[in-house]
Amino acid sequence: MSRILVIDDEKSIRNTLREILEYEKYEVDDVSDGVEGLRMMKEKKYDVILCDIKMPKMDGIEVLEHSFEITDSPMIMISGHGTIETAVEAIKKGAYDYIAKPLDLNRLLVTLRNARDRKSLVDETKLLKRRIGVNYEMIGQSAAMNEIRAMISKVAPTDARVLITGENGTGKELVARHLHALSNRSNGPFIEVNCAAIPAELIESQLFGHEKGSFTSAVKQHRGDFEQASGGTLFLDEIGDMSLSAQSKVLRALQENKINRVGGEKEIAIDVRVIAATNKNIREEIQNRNFREDLYHRLSVIVIDVPPLRQRADDIPLLVDHFLTDYAGNMGRSKMEIAPEALELLKEMPWSGNIRELRNVVERLVILCDGIIGTEDIRKFVGE
Repeated sequence: MSRILVIDDEKSIRNTLREILEYEKYEVDDVSDGVEGLRMMKEKKYDVILCDIKMPKMDGIEVLEHSFEITDSPMIMISGHGTIETAVEAIKKGAYDYIAKPLDLNRLLVTLRNARDRKSLVDETKLLKRRIGVNYEMIGQSAAMNEIRAMISKVAPTDARVLITGENGTGKELVARHLHALSNRSNGPFIEVNCAAIPAELIESQLFGHEKGSFTSAVKQHRGDFEQASGGTLFLDEIGDMSLSAQSKVLRALQENKINRVGGEKEIAIDVRVIAATNKNIREEIQNRNFREDLYHRLSVIVIDVPPLRQRADDIPLLVDHFLTDYAGNMGRSKMEIAPEALELLKEMPWSGNIRELRNVVERLVILCDGIIGTEDIRKFVGE
Protein backbone atom coordinates (compact mmCIF):
# COMPACT_ATOMS: atom_id res chain seq x y z
CA MET A 1 0.00 0.00 0.00
CA SER A 2 1.36 3.44 -0.96
CA ARG A 3 1.89 5.92 1.86
CA ILE A 4 1.03 9.62 1.48
CA LEU A 5 1.87 12.54 3.77
CA VAL A 6 -0.49 15.56 3.69
CA ILE A 7 0.83 18.87 5.10
CA ASP A 8 -1.85 21.57 5.31
CA ASP A 9 -2.91 24.02 8.04
CA GLU A 10 -6.62 23.73 7.10
CA LYS A 11 -8.19 20.83 8.97
CA SER A 12 -11.08 20.57 6.49
CA ILE A 13 -8.63 20.11 3.60
CA ARG A 14 -6.71 17.45 5.51
CA ASN A 15 -9.90 15.57 6.37
CA THR A 16 -11.17 15.73 2.78
CA LEU A 17 -7.86 14.51 1.34
CA ARG A 18 -7.63 11.72 3.91
CA GLU A 19 -11.15 10.54 3.07
CA ILE A 20 -10.52 10.59 -0.69
CA LEU A 21 -7.08 8.97 -0.52
CA GLU A 22 -8.05 6.25 1.93
CA TYR A 23 -10.97 5.40 -0.34
CA GLU A 24 -8.40 5.01 -3.14
CA LYS A 25 -6.47 2.56 -0.88
CA TYR A 26 -3.65 4.91 0.10
CA GLU A 27 -2.24 4.95 3.64
CA VAL A 28 -2.41 8.57 4.83
CA ASP A 29 -0.68 10.64 7.51
CA ASP A 30 -1.57 14.31 7.91
CA VAL A 31 -0.03 17.22 9.86
CA SER A 32 -0.93 20.88 10.25
CA ASP A 33 2.43 22.61 9.69
CA GLY A 34 5.74 22.27 7.90
CA VAL A 35 7.88 21.69 10.99
CA GLU A 36 5.77 18.68 11.93
CA GLY A 37 5.84 17.55 8.30
CA LEU A 38 9.66 17.48 8.25
CA ARG A 39 9.65 15.51 11.49
CA MET A 40 7.31 12.93 9.95
CA MET A 41 9.59 12.65 6.89
CA LYS A 42 12.46 11.72 9.22
CA GLU A 43 10.38 9.05 10.95
CA LYS A 44 8.69 7.41 7.95
CA LYS A 45 9.29 6.83 4.26
CA TYR A 46 6.54 8.25 2.01
CA ASP A 47 5.78 7.52 -1.62
CA VAL A 48 4.39 11.02 -2.24
CA ILE A 49 4.02 14.19 -0.15
CA LEU A 50 1.22 16.75 -0.63
CA CYS A 51 2.17 20.12 0.81
CA ASP A 52 0.30 23.43 1.09
CA ILE A 53 2.31 26.57 0.32
CA LYS A 54 0.77 29.17 2.67
CA MET A 55 1.20 27.88 6.23
CA PRO A 56 2.25 29.26 9.63
CA LYS A 57 5.69 28.50 11.15
CA MET A 58 7.18 27.44 7.81
CA ASP A 59 5.74 27.87 4.32
CA GLY A 60 5.61 25.10 1.75
CA ILE A 61 8.56 26.33 -0.30
CA GLU A 62 10.77 26.17 2.80
CA VAL A 63 9.48 22.68 3.55
CA LEU A 64 10.30 21.68 -0.03
CA GLU A 65 13.87 23.00 0.26
CA HIS A 66 14.48 21.24 3.61
CA SER A 67 12.90 17.99 2.42
CA PHE A 68 15.80 17.23 0.06
CA GLU A 69 18.05 16.76 3.10
CA ILE A 70 15.69 14.06 4.41
CA THR A 71 13.89 12.26 1.59
CA ASP A 72 13.76 11.72 -2.15
CA SER A 73 9.96 11.38 -2.12
CA PRO A 74 8.26 13.50 -4.82
CA MET A 75 6.42 16.52 -3.43
CA ILE A 76 3.22 17.96 -4.94
CA MET A 77 2.54 21.56 -3.91
CA ILE A 78 -1.05 22.75 -3.38
CA SER A 79 -2.31 26.28 -2.73
CA GLY A 80 -5.46 28.40 -2.80
CA HIS A 81 -3.45 31.62 -3.17
CA GLY A 82 -1.27 30.52 -6.04
CA THR A 83 -0.11 32.38 -9.10
CA ILE A 84 1.81 31.31 -12.18
CA GLU A 85 4.95 32.71 -10.54
CA THR A 86 4.38 30.59 -7.43
CA ALA A 87 3.91 27.45 -9.51
CA VAL A 88 7.04 28.13 -11.55
CA GLU A 89 9.08 28.78 -8.39
CA ALA A 90 7.89 25.52 -6.83
CA ILE A 91 8.77 23.47 -9.91
CA LYS A 92 12.16 25.18 -10.25
CA LYS A 93 12.96 24.30 -6.63
CA GLY A 94 12.26 20.63 -7.27
CA ALA A 95 8.53 20.05 -6.70
CA TYR A 96 7.06 17.23 -8.78
CA ASP A 97 3.95 19.28 -9.63
CA TYR A 98 1.72 22.13 -8.52
CA ILE A 99 -2.08 21.96 -8.12
CA ALA A 100 -4.26 24.98 -7.31
CA LYS A 101 -7.18 24.92 -4.86
CA PRO A 102 -10.00 24.06 -5.12
CA LEU A 103 -8.47 20.71 -6.01
CA ASP A 104 -9.54 18.93 -9.17
CA LEU A 105 -10.03 15.38 -7.88
CA ASN A 106 -9.24 13.65 -11.18
CA ARG A 107 -6.08 15.67 -11.74
CA LEU A 108 -4.98 15.07 -8.14
CA LEU A 109 -5.36 11.29 -8.44
CA VAL A 110 -3.60 11.14 -11.83
CA THR A 111 -0.72 13.30 -10.54
CA LEU A 112 -0.43 11.18 -7.41
CA ARG A 113 -0.31 7.98 -9.45
CA ASN A 114 2.35 9.37 -11.80
CA ALA A 115 4.47 10.66 -8.92
CA ARG A 116 4.19 7.30 -7.14
CA ASP A 117 5.17 5.43 -10.32
CA ARG A 118 8.20 7.65 -10.81
CA LYS A 119 9.24 7.09 -7.20
CA SER A 120 8.92 3.32 -7.70
CA LEU A 121 11.06 3.52 -10.84
CA VAL A 122 13.74 5.55 -9.05
CA ASP A 123 13.76 3.09 -6.14
CA GLU A 124 14.01 0.11 -8.49
CA THR A 125 16.91 1.72 -10.35
CA LYS A 126 18.78 2.38 -7.10
CA LEU A 127 18.19 -1.19 -5.95
CA LEU A 128 19.35 -2.57 -9.28
CA LYS A 129 22.51 -0.49 -9.15
CA ARG A 130 23.26 -1.82 -5.69
CA ARG A 131 22.63 -5.40 -6.81
CA ILE A 132 24.76 -5.33 -9.94
CA GLY A 133 27.44 -3.21 -8.30
CA VAL A 134 27.39 -0.26 -10.67
CA ASN A 135 28.18 2.25 -7.98
CA TYR A 136 31.61 1.52 -6.47
CA GLU A 137 32.13 4.82 -4.70
CA MET A 138 35.42 5.47 -2.92
CA ILE A 139 34.56 7.14 0.38
CA GLY A 140 37.09 9.27 2.24
CA GLN A 141 38.97 12.55 2.06
CA SER A 142 42.07 11.59 4.03
CA ALA A 143 45.51 12.24 2.54
CA ALA A 144 45.93 8.49 1.93
CA MET A 145 42.65 8.21 0.00
CA ASN A 146 43.38 11.30 -2.08
CA GLU A 147 46.80 9.86 -2.92
CA ILE A 148 45.20 6.57 -4.05
CA ARG A 149 42.68 8.45 -6.22
CA ALA A 150 45.51 10.44 -7.82
CA MET A 151 47.45 7.22 -8.50
CA ILE A 152 44.38 5.55 -10.02
CA SER A 153 43.76 8.50 -12.35
CA LYS A 154 47.36 8.31 -13.62
CA VAL A 155 47.59 4.54 -13.94
CA ALA A 156 44.07 3.59 -15.11
CA PRO A 157 44.38 4.82 -18.76
CA THR A 158 47.50 2.67 -19.27
CA ASP A 159 47.72 -1.12 -19.57
CA ALA A 160 50.30 -1.32 -16.77
CA ARG A 161 49.82 -4.25 -14.40
CA VAL A 162 48.98 -3.23 -10.85
CA LEU A 163 49.52 -5.04 -7.56
CA ILE A 164 47.19 -3.86 -4.80
CA THR A 165 48.31 -4.62 -1.25
CA GLY A 166 46.56 -4.20 2.08
CA GLU A 167 44.84 -5.96 4.94
CA ASN A 168 41.55 -7.82 4.53
CA GLY A 169 38.56 -5.50 4.30
CA THR A 170 40.46 -2.36 3.29
CA GLY A 171 38.85 -2.07 -0.16
CA LYS A 172 41.38 -3.61 -2.56
CA GLU A 173 38.62 -4.81 -4.89
CA LEU A 174 37.21 -1.28 -4.95
CA VAL A 175 40.57 0.06 -6.17
CA ALA A 176 40.68 -2.64 -8.87
CA ARG A 177 37.19 -1.77 -10.09
CA HIS A 178 38.07 1.93 -10.28
CA LEU A 179 41.18 1.12 -12.29
CA HIS A 180 38.99 -0.82 -14.71
CA ALA A 181 36.21 1.79 -14.83
CA LEU A 182 38.66 4.59 -15.71
CA SER A 183 40.63 2.52 -18.20
CA ASN A 184 40.34 2.24 -21.99
CA ARG A 185 38.95 -1.25 -21.31
CA SER A 186 35.97 -0.04 -19.27
CA ASN A 187 33.50 -1.35 -21.88
CA GLY A 188 35.09 -4.80 -21.66
CA PRO A 189 34.51 -7.44 -18.97
CA PHE A 190 35.81 -7.24 -15.40
CA ILE A 191 36.45 -10.82 -14.28
CA GLU A 192 37.29 -11.41 -10.62
CA VAL A 193 39.02 -14.57 -9.37
CA ASN A 194 39.43 -15.26 -5.65
CA CYS A 195 42.58 -17.37 -5.73
CA ALA A 196 42.20 -18.32 -2.05
CA ALA A 197 38.70 -19.75 -2.55
CA ILE A 198 39.55 -22.13 -5.41
CA PRO A 199 41.20 -25.50 -4.60
CA ALA A 200 44.76 -25.80 -5.95
CA GLU A 201 43.80 -28.66 -8.25
CA LEU A 202 41.07 -26.55 -9.91
CA ILE A 203 42.76 -23.13 -10.18
CA GLU A 204 44.41 -23.90 -13.54
CA SER A 205 41.13 -25.02 -15.08
CA GLN A 206 39.46 -21.90 -13.66
CA LEU A 207 42.07 -19.53 -15.11
CA PHE A 208 42.97 -21.21 -18.40
CA GLY A 209 39.94 -23.37 -19.14
CA HIS A 210 39.94 -27.02 -20.17
CA GLU A 211 39.09 -29.26 -23.08
CA LYS A 212 36.36 -31.86 -22.94
CA GLY A 213 37.66 -35.12 -21.45
CA SER A 214 40.88 -33.58 -20.08
CA PHE A 215 39.98 -34.92 -16.62
CA THR A 216 37.19 -37.00 -15.10
CA SER A 217 34.61 -34.23 -14.56
CA ALA A 218 35.46 -32.31 -17.77
CA VAL A 219 32.26 -33.25 -19.60
CA LYS A 220 32.47 -30.24 -21.94
CA GLN A 221 34.90 -27.57 -23.09
CA HIS A 222 35.31 -24.64 -20.71
CA ARG A 223 36.69 -21.17 -21.46
CA GLY A 224 38.82 -19.98 -18.56
CA ASP A 225 38.91 -16.57 -16.91
CA PHE A 226 41.80 -15.34 -19.08
CA GLU A 227 39.69 -15.93 -22.19
CA GLN A 228 36.51 -14.54 -20.65
CA ALA A 229 38.36 -11.35 -19.64
CA SER A 230 39.65 -10.75 -23.17
CA GLY A 231 39.40 -7.06 -24.04
CA GLY A 232 38.89 -6.22 -20.38
CA THR A 233 40.45 -6.72 -16.94
CA LEU A 234 41.27 -9.89 -14.99
CA PHE A 235 41.42 -9.27 -11.24
CA LEU A 236 43.40 -11.93 -9.38
CA ASP A 237 42.38 -11.41 -5.76
CA GLU A 238 44.46 -12.97 -2.96
CA ILE A 239 47.13 -14.01 -5.46
CA GLY A 240 49.49 -14.77 -2.58
CA ASP A 241 47.48 -17.97 -2.03
CA MET A 242 47.96 -19.27 -5.59
CA SER A 243 49.84 -22.56 -6.02
CA LEU A 244 53.36 -22.46 -7.47
CA SER A 245 52.22 -24.58 -10.42
CA ALA A 246 49.50 -22.06 -11.32
CA GLN A 247 51.94 -19.18 -10.76
CA SER A 248 54.29 -20.53 -13.42
CA LYS A 249 51.45 -20.72 -15.96
CA VAL A 250 50.24 -17.20 -15.10
CA LEU A 251 53.81 -15.97 -15.59
CA ARG A 252 53.93 -17.58 -19.05
CA ALA A 253 50.57 -16.06 -19.97
CA LEU A 254 51.82 -12.60 -18.98
CA GLN A 255 55.07 -13.02 -20.86
CA GLU A 256 53.61 -14.37 -24.10
CA ASN A 257 50.01 -13.14 -24.03
CA LYS A 258 49.02 -16.72 -24.85
CA ILE A 259 47.48 -19.59 -22.89
CA ASN A 260 46.79 -23.29 -23.29
CA ARG A 261 43.63 -24.84 -21.93
CA VAL A 262 44.12 -27.82 -19.62
CA GLY A 263 44.29 -30.88 -21.88
CA GLY A 264 44.65 -28.73 -24.97
CA GLU A 265 47.56 -28.24 -27.38
CA LYS A 266 46.37 -25.15 -29.26
CA GLU A 267 47.76 -21.81 -28.11
CA ILE A 268 45.12 -19.13 -27.60
CA ALA A 269 46.03 -15.43 -27.86
CA ILE A 270 44.72 -13.24 -25.05
CA ASP A 271 44.30 -9.49 -24.65
CA VAL A 272 43.91 -8.94 -20.94
CA ARG A 273 45.01 -6.39 -18.37
CA VAL A 274 45.88 -8.15 -15.12
CA ILE A 275 45.37 -6.51 -11.74
CA ALA A 276 46.34 -8.53 -8.67
CA ALA A 277 45.75 -8.07 -4.96
CA THR A 278 47.05 -9.66 -1.78
CA ASN A 279 46.89 -9.28 1.98
CA LYS A 280 50.23 -11.04 2.38
CA ASN A 281 53.77 -9.68 2.45
CA ILE A 282 54.85 -10.99 -0.95
CA ARG A 283 58.55 -10.35 -0.32
CA GLU A 284 58.36 -12.62 2.73
CA GLU A 285 56.48 -15.21 0.66
CA ILE A 286 59.29 -15.05 -1.92
CA GLN A 287 61.93 -15.63 0.80
CA ASN A 288 59.90 -18.59 2.07
CA ARG A 289 59.72 -19.95 -1.51
CA ASN A 290 55.93 -19.68 -1.57
CA PHE A 291 55.82 -17.10 -4.37
CA ARG A 292 57.80 -16.69 -7.57
CA GLU A 293 59.96 -13.57 -7.62
CA ASP A 294 59.77 -13.30 -11.42
CA LEU A 295 55.94 -13.32 -11.25
CA TYR A 296 56.03 -10.64 -8.53
CA HIS A 297 58.07 -8.37 -10.80
CA ARG A 298 55.67 -9.01 -13.69
CA LEU A 299 52.67 -8.08 -11.56
CA SER A 300 54.09 -5.13 -9.66
CA VAL A 301 54.74 -2.57 -12.39
CA ILE A 302 52.64 -0.30 -10.17
CA VAL A 303 52.03 -1.04 -6.47
CA ILE A 304 49.09 0.58 -4.66
CA ASP A 305 49.00 0.04 -0.91
CA VAL A 306 45.57 0.52 0.67
CA PRO A 307 46.01 1.62 4.31
CA PRO A 308 44.05 0.03 7.17
CA LEU A 309 41.08 1.97 8.53
CA ARG A 310 42.89 2.74 11.82
CA GLN A 311 45.40 4.80 9.83
CA ARG A 312 42.65 6.95 8.27
CA ALA A 313 40.22 7.28 11.16
CA ASP A 314 39.15 10.74 9.97
CA ASP A 315 37.32 8.98 7.09
CA ILE A 316 35.11 7.05 9.53
CA PRO A 317 32.36 9.74 9.79
CA LEU A 318 32.06 9.84 5.97
CA LEU A 319 31.95 6.04 5.77
CA VAL A 320 29.35 5.81 8.54
CA ASP A 321 27.17 8.42 6.83
CA HIS A 322 27.46 6.50 3.54
CA PHE A 323 26.46 3.21 5.19
CA LEU A 324 23.54 4.84 7.05
CA THR A 325 22.24 6.25 3.77
CA ASP A 326 22.70 2.90 2.05
CA TYR A 327 20.86 0.94 4.74
CA ALA A 328 18.01 3.47 4.85
CA GLY A 329 17.45 2.83 1.15
CA ASN A 330 17.72 -0.94 1.53
CA MET A 331 15.33 -1.08 4.48
CA GLY A 332 12.81 1.44 3.17
CA ARG A 333 13.08 3.70 6.20
CA SER A 334 14.36 7.14 7.11
CA LYS A 335 18.09 7.57 7.57
CA MET A 336 19.21 7.19 11.18
CA GLU A 337 21.31 9.86 12.85
CA ILE A 338 24.41 9.31 14.95
CA ALA A 339 25.63 11.59 17.74
CA PRO A 340 29.04 13.30 17.27
CA GLU A 341 30.33 11.68 20.49
CA ALA A 342 29.38 8.25 19.13
CA LEU A 343 31.36 8.96 15.96
CA GLU A 344 34.37 9.94 18.04
CA LEU A 345 34.09 6.65 19.91
CA LEU A 346 34.03 4.74 16.61
CA LYS A 347 37.13 6.64 15.45
CA GLU A 348 39.05 5.39 18.49
CA MET A 349 38.41 1.69 17.81
CA PRO A 350 41.11 -0.57 16.28
CA TRP A 351 39.00 -1.97 13.38
CA SER A 352 41.01 -5.12 12.74
CA GLY A 353 38.44 -6.04 10.07
CA ASN A 354 38.72 -2.57 8.52
CA ILE A 355 35.88 -1.17 6.35
CA ARG A 356 34.13 -4.54 6.14
CA GLU A 357 33.91 -4.64 9.94
CA LEU A 358 32.71 -1.02 10.12
CA ARG A 359 29.94 -1.75 7.59
CA ASN A 360 28.75 -4.71 9.66
CA VAL A 361 28.78 -2.61 12.84
CA VAL A 362 26.72 0.17 11.24
CA GLU A 363 24.19 -2.38 9.98
CA ARG A 364 23.93 -3.84 13.50
CA LEU A 365 23.35 -0.38 14.99
CA VAL A 366 20.67 0.46 12.41
CA ILE A 367 18.80 -2.75 13.24
CA LEU A 368 19.11 -2.62 17.03
CA CYS A 369 19.02 1.09 17.91
CA ASP A 370 16.02 3.37 18.37
CA GLY A 371 16.34 7.07 17.63
CA ILE A 372 19.74 8.74 17.43
CA ILE A 373 22.71 6.37 17.79
CA GLY A 374 24.63 7.40 20.91
CA THR A 375 27.73 6.38 22.84
CA GLU A 376 25.73 3.99 25.03
CA ASP A 377 24.56 2.19 21.90
CA ILE A 378 28.17 1.86 20.75
CA ARG A 379 29.25 0.42 24.10
CA LYS A 380 26.24 -1.90 24.26
CA PHE A 381 26.25 -3.27 20.74
CA VAL A 382 29.87 -2.85 19.68
CA GLY A 383 32.10 -2.49 22.72
CA GLU A 384 35.09 -0.25 23.11
